[in-house]
Amino acid sequence: MLLLCLDRASADRVMKEVHAGVCGPHMVGHMLARKIMRTGYFWLTMETDCCQFVQRCPECQIHGDLIHVPPSELHALTSPWPFSVWGIDIIEKISPKSSSGHEFILVAIDYFTKWVEAASYARLTSAGVASFIRSHIICRYGVPHELISDRGVHFRVEVDTLVQRYSIRHHRSSTYRPQTNGAVEAANKNIKRILRRMVETSRDWSEKLPFALWAYRTSFRTSTGATPYSLVYGMEAMLPVEIEMGSLRVALEQQIPEADWPQARFDQLNLLDERRLRAADHVRAYQRKMACAFKKRVRPRPLRIGDLVLKVIRGLIRDPKGKFRPNWSGPYFIRELTPEGAAWLMDLDGNRFLEPTNVDQLKRYYV
Repeated sequence: MLLLCLDRASADRVMKEVHAGVCGPHMVGHMLARKIMRTGYFWLTMETDCCQFVQRCPECQIHGDLIHVPPSELHALTSPWPFSVWGIDIIEKISPKSSSGHEFILVAIDYFTKWVEAASYARLTSAGVASFIRSHIICRYGVPHELISDRGVHFRVEVDTLVQRYSIRHHRSSTYRPQTNGAVEAANKNIKRILRRMVETSRDWSEKLPFALWAYRTSFRTSTGATPYSLVYGMEAMLPVEIEMGSLRVALEQQIPEADWPQARFDQLNLLDERRLRAADHVRAYQRKMACAFKKRVRPRPLRIGDLVLKVIRGLIRDPKGKFRPNWSGPYFIRELTPEGAAWLMDLDGNRFLEPTNVDQLKRYYV
């Protein structure tokens, strides 16, 4: 079979017509090279040129598949001591509403002990969130060192005033990046799962919330190797069944003379620090194991300040193209980049984005 050998200008014209012309299917580079060869054309660097041409195609880039592999290794958040770092989030628009009209659950979790605080609301504002932080966290467990939340409007204004007053470091996750506050997201899922099995009429979930919290606090957590209750109080909670059935613990405690109760409790509290140190070691080992498994999926996506990138389109964005809406928007310039993977973008007209974007939602744009 004879093929016509093309010069550079003719090769560019053929690639453009076959790839994106009237009958161009916007195929990948290797398939484009094979189709051009079947059409009867050839040049020495055809396959490499076809791959680079497809890589630079604007339509192929903005309609490209979403990237599901992480671009960097896992950065685990840790807490040095109990009640130092809290994550906070909202389970919102619960349907149906509870019998008292509540449709929001505000959830907070301590990153060390995995102790959870939660409350339900009919209407939730930043003032309500600030009041929750003050009454459920600060007044019960002291002023935390750090608070982690998303960038929702509920965590602004009054919350900003509160954290400034008490010198609390407020860390906000990037948009559409729930992994940053993974502990509270996992707690949300578990609380919803427990409530789903507890409710009887589907509208009594707000009355069942305290029991769901009790169930969560007294359940074994894989990451710490202990229950949240034991890491906070130094002993396991007394369950109703132990009173009804008379467990071994109840029997042993009944044999302790009243004069020896203070010493017995003192001995329990002396073991609390040891229990917490074991939990901290368990957390570090668990995080190393998770990081090792996560690392196997990492595909580096090196980006630098000044690079042109596309940003993934997420959320309920109204677009007249409907089903034919692109998966990516842009291009944008990276104007600032942190080692943790947060990037601040700027469009081609010089307009700056106020909120950061995580690099796992970006990909390089080729021109």
